[in-house]
Amino acid sequence: MSGWLASIDGWLRTHERQLIELRRQIHAHPELGIDVPHTTDLIERRLLEAGLSPQRFRGGNGLAVDIGQGPRIVGLRADIDALPLQELTNLPFASRIDGRSHACGHDMHAAFAMGAALALAQAPELPGRVRVIFQPAEETLGGAHMVIANGILDGLERVFALHCEPQVKVGQAGTRLGAITAACDLVEIHLSGPGGHTARPHLSVDLVDALARIVTTVPGLTSRSVDPRDGLSVVFGAIEAGSAPNAIPSEGVLRGTVRTLTRAGWTAAEDAVRRLVDEVAALTRASVKIDYRRGVPPVDNDVTSFSLLRTAMAGVVGDDSVYMPEQSMGGEDFGWYADYAPVGMGRIGVYPGSGPMSDLHQGTFVADERAILIGARVLAHTAIGSLTSPTSLPTG
Repeated sequence: MSGWLASIDGWLRTHERQLIELRRQIHAHPELGIDVPHTTDLIERRLLEAGLSPQRFRGGNGLAVDIGQGPRIVGLRADIDALPLQELTNLPFASRIDGRSHACGHDMHAAFAMGAALALAQAPELPGRVRVIFQPAEETLGGAHMVIANGILDGLERVFALHCEPQVKVGQAGTRLGAITAACDLVEIHLSGPGGHTARPHLSVDLVDALARIVTTVPGLTSRSVDPRDGLSVVFGAIEAGSAPNAIPSEGVLRGTVRTLTRAGWTAAEDAVRRLVDEVAALTRASVKIDYRRGVPPVDNDVTSFSLLRTAMAGVVGDDSVYMPEQSMGGEDFGWYADYAPVGMGRIGVYPGSGPMSDLHQGTFVADERAILIGARVLAHTAIGSLTSPTSLPTG
């Protein structure tokens, strides 16, 4: 295995600047959701220049490329979409599109995966195939379904992904056994009543009071409706009702997220939320309609994938620089991949080590580009480690 790794590392060190430039081009032209034509074109062009044969997904957005030959196939996945968020960094390669930015580091993820793909492509004959997946629409939680519908996960022995971690210094990497992210669903609750004068609330249905009761009561009740170890969390982020101080509105809306740490909790969450909202609303006589949208399951690292990923990290950054991240309450549609192949996900530190520490989904988020070489090496090393491991071939 050392020959492959030496070849990979040598290529990446020599071509690090090219990967940084690719990242900056993607960063400057952020695209949203499933509509990522410029990003797809850029990635495709670079893969074609390397003599590879990338295949676009149906519809033309996103792509995958196979490197090597043989029956064993390992996947590496990078998300490539951006956020509808104004960039505030003043970087020379900052977003050129108003109201959009790569504030979740997907431009870095694309560079990680591109580096791994190109380094693997020039290495001596690989011990199997590596399928590198460039997926759109992670932020809108639909991209994983596109990958699945295109058959990209068919035959994969296992699949790996990395995510930027802005709270950890560059030069560190981490992963954990079991769930590393949470399940995340969206809930929208519509209440209605006859409306009326605030002087006569007894003759109407006080929707503002009803909305407030749901906001303050349901989150606490849900924690008593499932196993506490599932960590079910209901948080409302928007409330809308009325405009006049002396008029009880006839309609009101709540919007929020439902998150849980386990697959079992995710399975139970919808029924628990629906039942409790109905029960609280019934006390107020408000009519209720619930729009509950299932989002994503947790990303649950299996034992073998975790071990392979951690071993690769230790080989790249040193064992003392591998940490165990806390389970995030954020959602990540990579969780759907686990229905088709075992998965392993990890974190790559991108904090420069000085200056303000920004977070993901903030307009001030800045990633240290030294992490690109680390992320690319970790992905490529993990692929080689997986293909040379005695893991049995997939069945069915």
